[in-house]
Amino acid sequence: MLNKACNGRINKKLNITLSEAEIENLISTTLLETSEADFLQKGKNIYITNNKRNMRLTINSYTYRIITADKLDKKMPIGFFKIDGIALH
Repeated sequence: MLNKACNGRINKKLNITLSEAEIENLISTTLLETSEADFLQKGKNIYITNNKRNMRLTINSYTYRIITADKLDKKMPIGFFKIDGIALH
């Protein structure tokens, strides 16, 4: 579940420019392709780490609202991942 403030925050923190629908698609795809082993519940939040997409989602575990999204490697664009130090798409 997203709101307009969250859309702006996600675009800013991931350094991307996506519409609300594109952000929802990115989040849905990220959730579906991330292994359950990469879901970590800590307190009231669930942290979902997706190395392939170079991002971590933070979700409120009570409301299931997206709180924010962060890049794992600030220098690498979203959607890229590293193998032996080389960024691949």
